[in-house]
Amino acid sequence: QVQLVESGGGSVQSGGSLRLSCVASGRIQTIGDMGWYRQPPGKQRELVAIITAGHTTSYVDSVKGRFTISRNNPKSTVSLQLNSLKPEDTAVYYCNGKIIPIGAQMSEYWGQGTQVTVSS
Repeated sequence: QVQLVESGGGSVQSGGSLRLSCVASGRIQTIGDMGWYRQPPGKQRELVAIITAGHTTSYVDSVKGRFTISRNNPKSTVSLQLNSLKPEDTAVYYCNGKIIPIGAQMSEYWGQGTQVTVSS
């Protein structure tokens, strides 16, 4: 069974930084696109950043220049560096991956979520 496990959330003041990490484990054949989503309080989940297996990245406009997504393919990890944090970045952040398990079809997997809270 494939699992995504996140770490690194927390509480910071406005302007601070955090680094989120996510590791994929299980019987994995291939990992495709990986990304980070977030769900602010009372709002829908939104895409924050995505990175392909070839390390091509894209970001939602509101985080461009402040957040950086990266991945380590041999270690099956994806990270999100959050700099210059703002109160509106407060949300539960979820790791996402399109993964082909050994002997199975590609499916989309989600982490359990990690809370990021930014105070003004």
